[in-house]
Amino acid sequence: MSFTLEAPLAYKVLNSYFENVSYVKGVELSEADVSVFNALTEGVSAETYPHLARWYSHIAAVKGLATKEAAAPAAAAAAEDEDDIDLFGSDEEEDAEAERIKAERVAEYNARKANKPKTIAKTTITLEIKPWDDETDMEAMTKAVKEIAMDGLLWGGHQLVPIGYGIRKLQINCVVEDDKVLLDDLTDQITELEDYVQSVDIAAMQKI
Repeated sequence: MSFTLEAPLAYKVLNSYFENVSYVKGVELSEADVSVFNALTEGVSAETYPHLARWYSHIAAVKGLATKEAAAPAAAAAAEDEDDIDLFGSDEEEDAEAERIKAERVAEYNARKANKPKTIAKTTITLEIKPWDDETDMEAMTKAVKEIAMDGLLWGGHQLVPIGYGIRKLQINCVVEDDKVLLDDLTDQITELEDYVQSVDIAAMQKI
């Protein structure tokens, strides 16, 4: 699957996400990192998105190293194949050897494919949470929202946005694993903070 991340909101969400992590998932390069990297077709401004730019440069370096490491065994295998050519061998021996090599490579490919980690579908979400009035403690509300913990949920950056009459709403970003987190469950838990929260709206969503 290929896609392009062009919306400034997506860059902003990703910048917040990579503030405290080095990879999209886990502790090493994965297909999720490659997919997001390829989607950022024009690179990333280090001045505007410093955390995303740091991740982008790191993935570019890791991808380059992985490509070189992958090319080395292939070149060695090609050289070995050339050394094994017997100019005076029979056609039957050559065919048998070619079939053996083909079978080994097919087996290696199938083994790598079987051990290939499953890509985890994720979504970046921007929530807008409105308080009851201008007397609502917004810092306490933000703290209570970020204390909501679910397997597959990662909170990102937030800001308070004025909406009139001295009232501000909380705009907060998060990343969820689609198979683990139901959006309705998340918004229900936020709404249960009855001392602070009047309503919860989804301002934006972006698949990763």
